Amino acid sequence: MLQPRNLVIAEENAQVKVIERHQSLNDNATLTNSVTEITAAKHAVVDYYKIQNDQYTSSLVDNTFVDQHGNESEVFVHTFSFGGKLTRNNLYASQNAEYLNTTFKGVTILEGKQHVDHNTFVHHIQPNNESHQDYKGMFDDRSHGVFDGYILVDKIAQKTDGYQKSDNILISDRAIAHAKPQLEIYADDVLCSHGCTVGQIEKEALYYLQTRGVPKKEARALMMYAFCISVLNSVKIPELKTQIDNYISKKLGVKMDFDSELLDD
Repeated sequence: MLQPRNLVIAEENAQVKVIERHQSLNDNATLTNSVTEITAAKHAVVDYYKIQNDQYTSSLVDNTFVDQHGNESEVFVHTFSFGGKLTRNNLYASQNAEYLNTTFKGVTILEGKQHVDHNTFVHHIQPNNESHQDYKGMFDDRSHGVFDGYILVDKIAQKTDGYQKSDNILISDRAIAHAKPQLEIYADDVLCSHGCTVGQIEKEALYYLQTRGVPKKEARALMMYAFCISVLNSVKIPELKTQIDNYISKKLGVKMDFDSELLDD
């Protein structure tokens, strides 16, 4: 059993990029209980990436707490879940100043009996702030994915812009995806939206690619990669972006050598 604790303190005008990777070194059964605390002062920028690619014998409970107490700070947390038996991601953000941006994004690709659970909570306490959540999930075999997102806007938090979206593709008829985006708003001058989709790969689009000479397996992988492009293109570290592309290529069982920027449209 592993219990790491990460503490990130970004003081005024500081900028930091952090990569946290969970990668099993053997097949031993493990349970990781991780806690990450992020505090951001005025004009600070924190760009945090979590790569979760454990073996099937490993389970992970990951807790991330974000406290933005300085005006005009930005915090980005990207979570890429590709492995492990059971993974639970809890993300909590408190916006305690003005003109803040909090962004949570994630990509989940599961197979077998894997289970990943994303739970997010963003608390808009002060006015003139933004939050964005964008999660993409692809589930094969008997895997199970959950997105439970919650945005709370206090009465004083006028001019809030909150966005929340969960999109999921079921590759297998036995896979399960649960999406539960939620808004609780007490202010009357806000711009907030939420939504979720759960479906399968569009057969007509898949057929179209095949008629253009793309084999079915590669065509399906291309569509699935394009499905999560909005999250992938927000990765600001080129070397990490390449590594994530390789993880996705391996999970989809194909070799991808196309430029993701061309798929952005």
